[in-house]
Amino acid sequence: MTRQGDPTAVSLAGRVVAVLGGDRRESEIVRALLEAGAEVRVCGVPRDDGLDGVIFHRTVAGAVQGAEIAICPVPYPQADGSLYAPAADQPVIVDAESLAGMRRGGLLITGKASVQMRQAVSRLGLRLREYEADEDLMLLRAPAIAEGAIRIAIEHTDVTLHANRCLVVGFGKIASVLAPTLRGLGARVTVAARNHVQRAQAYALGCDAVPLDALPSIVPEMSVIFNTAPARLFTRVLLERVHRQTVLIDLSAPPGGVDLDAARELRVRTVWARGLGGRAPRTVGRSQWMGIRRIIKEELGQEGKG
Repeated sequence: MTRQGDPTAVSLAGRVVAVLGGDRRESEIVRALLEAGAEVRVCGVPRDDGLDGVIFHRTVAGAVQGAEIAICPVPYPQADGSLYAPAADQPVIVDAESLAGMRRGGLLITGKASVQMRQAVSRLGLRLREYEADEDLMLLRAPAIAEGAIRIAIEHTDVTLHANRCLVVGFGKIASVLAPTLRGLGARVTVAARNHVQRAQAYALGCDAVPLDALPSIVPEMSVIFNTAPARLFTRVLLERVHRQTVLIDLSAPPGGVDLDAARELRVRTVWARGLGGRAPRTVGRSQWMGIRRIIKEELGQEGKG
């Protein structure tokens, strides 16, 4: 139940909320919704412990019937509109057809909306809130993603990160946590970033820093490459310069920063590491709930004034 006197709490008693797709982070969000008093329906969420009272549906349409709030995961949907939902036995697609049963004026909350979501919101008279760009939430998620990326690097290499060269491409919220964490493990870290201020920040943290146009000259020297830049930088031309024992870990959202077809043909060891926020689902799920709760409170407040 909602704690008395908690200024951040939200009461959802009597409200129907659908949680669509995701992983154990969304299971944690479901628990928070139950604590807030909501009737929770889910589709594509793992059948985790402690979700007593939750109604599981095989389809999005079933889960959202009569719901006034629908919550989707942070990872960007695929081109066909399907959500990140590794536990689902079929694609979890959110579009105008599947959301038609939501209450008119209902609220769709997602990390970043797909084309299909935007069309659905316009056609069905729904409200849309995206929270992937919320800086505080991305920073709260960043340590779990950095730990997950490092775990992948350790699992896919036969050398230590200590004393070996690692390249971090981009220097946004995730990379700015990942680079110093790698440094703390004794790696020799180079950051490649377009922005000169970001390069200065990386240098201040003890990393080598280079512009993006230096990538062709430095990638052959790297043991592990972490790409966080949301652009297709690793084209066939650049991949041809990557050493065959190097591990390339792409942390960017769809469509990804690596030409995966070219990487396979060139036998570049590549991991497209989606969903790493699930590395610590309890921690990250609760941090995401902080943002979702804030959005719900704002929207319910506007609703009350309207």
